[in-house]
Amino acid sequence: MQTIFGKNGIETPEPVQAVVRGCVPDWLEGTLIRNGPGLFSVGDSRYNHWFDGLSLIHSFTFKNGEVSYRSKFLKSDTYKRNVKADRIVVSEFGTMVYPDPCKNIFSRFFTHLSNVIPDFTDNNLVNIIRYGKDFYAASEINYINEIDPSTLETIGRTNYRNHIALNLATAHPHYDKEGNTYNMGTAIMGLGKPKYVIFKVPHDTSDSEHKKPALRKLQQVCSIPFRSLLFPSYFHSFGMTENYIIFVEQAFKLDMVKLATAYFRGVNWGNCLKFDKDDTTLFHVVNRHTGKSVSTQFYGAALVTFHHINAYEEHDHVVFDLICYQDTNLYDMFYIDNMTQETNKFIDANKEFSPPVCTRFVLPLNISKESERGVNLVTLKDTSATAVIQENGSVFCTPDAIFQGLELPRINYDFNTKKYRYVYGSRVEWSPHPNKIAKVDIETRTHLEWFQENCYPSEPVFVPSPGATEEDDGVILSSVISPDPSISPFMLVLNARTLEELARAEIPTQIHMDLHGYFIPASKTH
Repeated sequence: MQTIFGKNGIETPEPVQAVVRGCVPDWLEGTLIRNGPGLFSVGDSRYNHWFDGLSLIHSFTFKNGEVSYRSKFLKSDTYKRNVKADRIVVSEFGTMVYPDPCKNIFSRFFTHLSNVIPDFTDNNLVNIIRYGKDFYAASEINYINEIDPSTLETIGRTNYRNHIALNLATAHPHYDKEGNTYNMGTAIMGLGKPKYVIFKVPHDTSDSEHKKPALRKLQQVCSIPFRSLLFPSYFHSFGMTENYIIFVEQAFKLDMVKLATAYFRGVNWGNCLKFDKDDTTLFHVVNRHTGKSVSTQFYGAALVTFHHINAYEEHDHVVFDLICYQDTNLYDMFYIDNMTQETNKFIDANKEFSPPVCTRFVLPLNISKESERGVNLVTLKDTSATAVIQENGSVFCTPDAIFQGLELPRINYDFNTKKYRYVYGSRVEWSPHPNKIAKVDIETRTHLEWFQENCYPSEPVFVPSPGATEEDDGVILSSVISPDPSISPFMLVLNARTLEELARAEIPTQIHMDLHGYFIPASKTH
């Protein structure tokens, strides 16, 4: 494990040619850009958590059946400050740094509650987001860093607050068929009334105005007030259908008082998250065209979720699928010490790991005052999910467990917001570190797997074949690394229908384990 997780990555600033074994489809042209933690120590200082590592962006470019690779560290202000000091000087999720300039920001909290979330980092290590024609490295903070998708150069930092009052924002937006981007964030104290905010960035088709960022046209869709002022919900993603936004206000919460005093008590930001297993989960359904919420209160038992899979509408129901956990032990598993133990100790440390479950909720929309109490209002025949109206008019929802042991879910995004059948993901069994790729058939509840001993694939990305009409007509792309020095890192190309290997492109340099990414077709790279 130690040779994979927590090891510093390297830059490959100029493209290198991969050695292709097999046949990469000639039609596959474009660039897959991936983001993830890649630098875990600076000088003699070291990060505590895998989610702290400084962003290392890498790209795989496909053309004429060949593959080239390059990588560069995101040159964020955090990266520059750390490198200049030759030590970690900016706090991250699991690593608090002392002395830290955030101390002055936190001190102001005690006098006028001006700003609970400080500008403590712009280390955008989670995903790549498109706004209009611009591409950004993103995490869950108010800063994003624009990058050049061709060269991976860092263009510069942008603050969401220049366009909308937000402390936090997700790194998992949605894109509609017109090219508009929808995202969601949190506005906490110091930015008006505490609320969750959904916003839209229109697709900018004007070449003459492209020098101006698409974010300048950002529009707020709606806002949702906190149900608890001091304990806002944590969220990593959200759902979207043709007409609705689905926000899961879960019982995994940010403790505001603990956050405000974290520096002085010597705890990191991760310790300010808490899971209340005795609380409930609220499901908010918001019309994304009008900004109005559905009046019915939908709720369920406590759960933890990070990734939504897909959502759609069917016969006056909103159906949404997400990956659920029974607890928050997943975060603890990603502390570097837990990830780099000897194999036996590593397995012992992960015995309490709560496996991820692909979970379906169904919310009936045609509820009225006359709706019968105490009966299941879900009329769809292909799910066991229920929604039972209570005496007070609220609706208690129980989910349908589709499949256990899948994370980092991806679909054919042409089917986003539509009824779909297949989800691809990283297969997670005895530990949170996936070593397989799986394709789950939601209709038959069966799955296929790709596996190679001692190999660790990244999140699988679906790219459709030209003119494809079938949902699984395309390829799956995943970068694969191994602690075995005899196995070169490679880009894996699978037939999305069968998960049979079409090709692998062996990379003649070191690559790192990443998190999420974005495929840019060749026609849109420039």
